[in-house]
Amino acid sequence: MFRSSFVTALATGACFAGIGIPSAFATPAAGLAPHRAVYDLQLKDATERSGIAGMYGRMVYEFNGSPCDGYTVSFRFVTQINTGDETRVADQQTTTYEDLKNGSFRFLTRSFTDEKLDKEVRGSAREEKEGVSVDLTAPDAKQVELAASRFPTGHMLEVIARAKKGERFFESRIFDGSDSGDKALMTTAVVGKKETPKSGDPDADRAGSFSKQAFWPVSIAYYNDTSEGDALPVYRMSFKLYENGITRDLTMDYGEFVLSGKLAKLEMFKAQECK
Repeated sequence: MFRSSFVTALATGACFAGIGIPSAFATPAAGLAPHRAVYDLQLKDATERSGIAGMYGRMVYEFNGSPCDGYTVSFRFVTQINTGDETRVADQQTTTYEDLKNGSFRFLTRSFTDEKLDKEVRGSAREEKEGVSVDLTAPDAKQVELAASRFPTGHMLEVIARAKKGERFFESRIFDGSDSGDKALMTTAVVGKKETPKSGDPDADRAGSFSKQAFWPVSIAYYNDTSEGDALPVYRMSFKLYENGITRDLTMDYGEFVLSGKLAKLEMFKAQECK
């Protein structure tokens, strides 16, 4: 039970690439800053049913690109998990390319346990008039037609745009290639009032030149698109979001366990200009 539930949670956690995953979450014109962020992860809470006695790790999120050339995300999520009887290392590696201008998205996710490949998900998606068409090449070759959805960077831009307008609650459907790459997820976002970092906050200080800038506290819950009524979210993420897309003070709630992520290092990249 432990292995299957945890691997599934990490697979769906690829959505942080859109926060960040935040993940969703890249030029001055678009408002998002190209950067590489490193987060130290710690187990915040776990139920007895989870089978987790302890967990820690590191997450690295790299965002780059431009509106003209598209956006790339490289995401790695490594954790060491202690079940009480054994210790295992889970490693999820995701790379994506998103072209907002042409409405296309490519994704590749590999999940490892103790350096052995558990699963590979590879494919592409494109916006059509009536929805999103997905072409998968792994784990199995197939084509899937989904309802109209935003891709991760597009979703992050939507969150920031709505936050600037003062919208506090809104829903969106997203597709990010997570899990088996054949489903969309519904999201509900709750955005708090803009805040200014408190003096002496070490986590804020690691945000470099943005450490004194205001941020929004954001919480996003992700649901299976087929869920009806008062369904429980697949997972929930909360974080502090800057206008340039950088995030800190992460909380990732997978139901049976909760992880916290503290910004350990931030490296800014030069914004790419459209030619």
